[in-house]
Amino acid sequence: MTGRPDQGPPAASAAAPESLRAELSALVRGAQSEWPAPSVSAAVARRGEIVWGETVGVANAETGDEATPDHQYRIGSITKTFTAVAIMQLRDAGKLDLEDPLDWHLDGVPHKSTIRRMLSHSSGLQREPPGDVWETMRFTEGDEFLRSSAEAEQVLPPGSHFHYSNLAFALLGEVVARVSGRPWEQYLGEHVLQPLGLTRTSVRKQAPAAQGYFVDPYADSVHEEPADLDIGATAAAGALWSTPADLARWAAFFSDPNPDVLSGDTVEEMQTFQTMVDIEAWKLGFGLGLQLFREGERIFAGHGGAMPGFLAMVVASRKEGTGAVLLTNSGAAQGVQDLALKLAVKAAEAFPAEPESWRVRDPAPPELEGVLGRWWSEGGEWVFRWKGGELVAKPETPDPVVPTRFRREDADRYRAITGSERGEQLRILRGDDGSVTRVYFATYPFTRTPETFSGE
Repeated sequence: MTGRPDQGPPAASAAAPESLRAELSALVRGAQSEWPAPSVSAAVARRGEIVWGETVGVANAETGDEATPDHQYRIGSITKTFTAVAIMQLRDAGKLDLEDPLDWHLDGVPHKSTIRRMLSHSSGLQREPPGDVWETMRFTEGDEFLRSSAEAEQVLPPGSHFHYSNLAFALLGEVVARVSGRPWEQYLGEHVLQPLGLTRTSVRKQAPAAQGYFVDPYADSVHEEPADLDIGATAAAGALWSTPADLARWAAFFSDPNPDVLSGDTVEEMQTFQTMVDIEAWKLGFGLGLQLFREGERIFAGHGGAMPGFLAMVVASRKEGTGAVLLTNSGAAQGVQDLALKLAVKAAEAFPAEPESWRVRDPAPPELEGVLGRWWSEGGEWVFRWKGGELVAKPETPDPVVPTRFRREDADRYRAITGSERGEQLRILRGDDGSVTRVYFATYPFTRTPETFSGE
């Protein structure tokens, strides 16, 4: 039994070309048959609008209910991306710092890894909460969870290696609760889900919702996994349910953020590399709560998720503003990550980034008179421009370079907010008549003509 491709939210005005739709459909239907999986629900989106979607199979094998794009699936560790956004909101509000040790916010917890290392899975904390939780299926919460967490091992020195930790994100959920003064679930609803209109994303399932299964590897049969598993305080690491449409909007948030939730600079910060997972291939790393996947020349941000009976994946390309979502109600489907990335690559190729059209803007402010134009430093030429309402500089080189953008701090002092020298100061030096004689960036002198370091 298969779902109709036209079910679900209306397609965007720029729908995927028919040839691409056929190719994506074949990939999803082939995977659902080959894995096998009771159902697969997938979508490709551009700027949050679904341009292609397909749902194949059954949401419930016992009743034969056909899966639709509106069915919720558990999304497991994709939940971590929501918890990370909550942490970054509190950081931007000045209520915590990423360099704060955990025990500054959770009394009685002996672990001192920083919040940054916990977000990037380099805390060295053991993977799961103490207590063999995935055998007993008993998950604690509140004070009991914090007491048991004190028994957790520091399996690696903080910052030494990548080590995935559900425990770390469960503890970050407690940080959100303590710092904000409301439970993690309530904070998430008020500050993330509601502002973004994610009405089909929830901690507890909402009908219609798919049943999760273990698919027998040796027979065409399935076994139900626990339908209403409550994972207690570990909810912040993996409790959410969602749909393709909601996750498409979530993927769009990482390309085009809603400033009422997080600023563009902060979302960009979340996608900056922190930890390498596969040090041999350099294809998978972590930012701040986000997995970073390298596929050829592209970097996709997102996360995978697994819960008993469910596997999920969401990835987004910030450059093209495209994303892909893949959900299944099989806990044993191999290849979910690979298929989701294939869908994402094809979406990015089909909808390449459009160059921003140039338009006339206000002229540069008077204080930058004499600053714009060509400068030299260390034998290399740089060009300073007033572009898009900002002071921007870039070396003249054939190699691709991220331009440096500056933010004014006070008279004749600017701070780099992007580029390889991010954080460094730009200082403007003037002569007695007020004219600009040279500039200093990261303490290096810049002159209008090539000079040696001695100025001779």
